[in-house]
Amino acid sequence: MENCTVLREITQSIWTFSRPFSRFGILPIGGRSTAIKLRNGGVWVLASTTLDADTKAKIDELGPVQYIVGADAVHHLFLGEFKRAYPSAKLIAPAAVLERTNDKSLQFDGVWGRDPPETIYGFEDDIKACYFSGFKNKDVAFFHLASKTMIEADLLFNLPCTEQYSKTKSSGSLPLLGSFGPYSWLTQKFASAMGEDKAAMKRDVRTVAGWDFARIIPCHGDVIETGGKEAWLEAYKVYLD
Repeated sequence: MENCTVLREITQSIWTFSRPFSRFGILPIGGRSTAIKLRNGGVWVLASTTLDADTKAKIDELGPVQYIVGADAVHHLFLGEFKRAYPSAKLIAPAAVLERTNDKSLQFDGVWGRDPPETIYGFEDDIKACYFSGFKNKDVAFFHLASKTMIEADLLFNLPCTEQYSKTKSSGSLPLLGSFGPYSWLTQKFASAMGEDKAAMKRDVRTVAGWDFARIIPCHGDVIETGGKEAWLEAYKVYLD
């Protein structure tokens, strides 16, 4: 599926790289990497899909890659691929990635869940991060201040994933389920079930709720272009009541 990547300029400083991906080979949930050009000219990448030729060409056009980020415990399959292409970039991921990755040669420059919570990695003037220690997949939510955009992996799905399957013969629709978005009852059940530490979840859900974002770029499903804050509040209201 080399030619299935959909490149899109979200804003002047954000590009997404969307591809088909099926969970267990059955459920189409899509995959997406996101690249952000920082104000210092460098590039921050949430690396969650393969670094194919089109993806690399666009990222190289944006500028030198300074940060390669793994968004949670399970989005680690392509970190090594990105690090080999951009060896001088800082590699940062949750501690669970170090345990799960098969590539034990990877050297991490920052580790959420192991580093002190107040650790500064260098991109914070452009992008804020909130590590969800109480979430099963140990996700990190990111907030690009200039564009009022939140970027995340498994905290919030917005299925079906029409963009991610738009270069295939599949519609990307979910068999039987129909939709799995922020206003779905499934999402609220999912948010509650994935919260292993309720007190930590309440703290981190509120932190994200305090961010001034309008757009959400998920790894799975279509981008939520407007109303992102309202979508977040609805999806995670179990922790906000």
